[in-house]
Amino acid sequence: MKYDDASWHYGGDFPAELPREAGATHIAMFVAWAVMSGLAGEFHTKDAADDFALLQKREVTPTEWFIRACDEKFTNEDLNNEGNSFAASYYGSGEGLHNTDGSYLDDYCETFPKAGSLYDVNDGWGSFDALAPRLSSRLEAWRSSQR
Repeated sequence: MKYDDASWHYGGDFPAELPREAGATHIAMFVAWAVMSGLAGEFHTKDAADDFALLQKREVTPTEWFIRACDEKFTNEDLNNEGNSFAASYYGSGEGLHNTDGSYLDDYCETFPKAGSLYDVNDGWGSFDALAPRLSSRLEAWRSSQR
């Protein structure tokens, strides 16, 4: 199953002045956080372990890692069973920006209120560190609701 794909974001209202990679940043931030939070699927821990190590050491940005390791696509193979259950509830499933099942995009935009659009968030560890506590809090709340 595909949760999101950067190519879904390049058209339409995507700002012409931004590089295409900016269409992947919001996806990359979530996937990078998830795999670094123990929700990684075997693909990242075994098949793409070298790329995963670069991410963990912060030698690449979340978007650089996502483009390289995930080919700009966020799928169920990126996460383990718990990660997929959480992502289906919080991120949404299969509709990208048009999905109303999750609240990830709301949290993302609220974390970066000065960004001109969803695509104007800097791909860097400062942005990641600003977003990560909110995601961790959402995961803990979700885990509590599953008990």
